[in-house]
Amino acid sequence: MKEKHEKIYTCMEHVEQAIDDYVNYNEAAPQLNKADEEEKCAYCQKTSEYLIK
Repeated sequence: MKEKHEKIYTCMEHVEQAIDDYVNYNEAAPQLNKADEEEKCAYCQKTSEYLIK
């Protein structure tokens, strides 16, 4: 995940990694929201639980 991300869907297992990646690439604090769409985790393809934007 090298490009800037406007949003990252993530499962519970990868939420900390996703927050770190978001901050590193966007240089801004993210919002952590419960995912309301049926999306897959950006890291493992499990069903996402959170949306980071």
